[in-house]
Amino acid sequence: MQKPDTHAVTGAFGYSGKYIAQRLLDNGHSVITLTNSPQRQNPFGDRVQAHPFHWEQPEKLVEALRGVSVLYNTYWVRFNHKDFSHADAVRNTRILFAAAREAGVERIVHVSITNPSFDSPLEYFSGKAQLEQALLETGISYAILRPTVLFGKEDILINNIAWALRRLPVFGVFGDGSYKLQPIYVDDLAKLAVAQGERRENVIIDAIGPETFTYRALIEMIARAIGCSRLIVSAPPWLGYAAGRVIGKMVGDTFLTSEEIAGLMADLLYVDSPPAGETRLSAWVQEHADSLGRHYTSELRRRQNRSEAYESN
Repeated sequence: MQKPDTHAVTGAFGYSGKYIAQRLLDNGHSVITLTNSPQRQNPFGDRVQAHPFHWEQPEKLVEALRGVSVLYNTYWVRFNHKDFSHADAVRNTRILFAAAREAGVERIVHVSITNPSFDSPLEYFSGKAQLEQALLETGISYAILRPTVLFGKEDILINNIAWALRRLPVFGVFGDGSYKLQPIYVDDLAKLAVAQGERRENVIIDAIGPETFTYRALIEMIARAIGCSRLIVSAPPWLGYAAGRVIGKMVGDTFLTSEEIAGLMADLLYVDSPPAGETRLSAWVQEHADSLGRHYTSELRRRQNRSEAYESN
């Protein structure tokens, strides 16, 4: 049994989960983490105890969650791979929600995505819709946070855009690049999550940042900030995807997916809502311009190396 007022965070040794855990600790809460990487370097020392997910033994998940008042769920996968898939993430998260209900968890703060839809042809967005519905069906008090793109020191997308701009003579945008996105700072998301953990009313919040960019404008802003003047050209999506596959093979990673391109171009990373975060990406990029994109950040390396801490950019 956990201590009274224990909060559980999935992936506290990773990216967004780490920021949520830090804010909970700063607020005086007892924190545990559920993780696929219990051997990963623990940035919190003995202040955060790690419990493996035990997807195939849900009774152990239930035991780990006994006495937990709030569960913060950041668990998901970015793309399908031979070792993991969106379908796996949906199945596993359903197991997690069921374990939370059996353990008596009072509230779940769940990180979703903007514009989830059961009818979406994109597994990322349809899977997120399925999980939102699964959470509602548990009967547990919930806050569903719907971010678009996260940015921060451990970021992948913004860093790797800067990495490509530093190395490629030409940068291609898919189509005309007029589709929009609203990045939110990872610690702003954590602040929102922890605030919602203190409440009990059911809410769904578009967790977006204060700036809206077209994709082309985002690339241009990053290029200016890091001092890389590049020709930015429009390219058909198939050509952009093909170029991404070549880059991915060079770095041993999945650089981007066709679903990510389709989601961007369908404006699924844009909503007409007030901002939930305060930190401006343009100011953050300017502040970190010297280090941003100096090294490639690999999604696969993070998933395959379960002992090292996430690298900062």
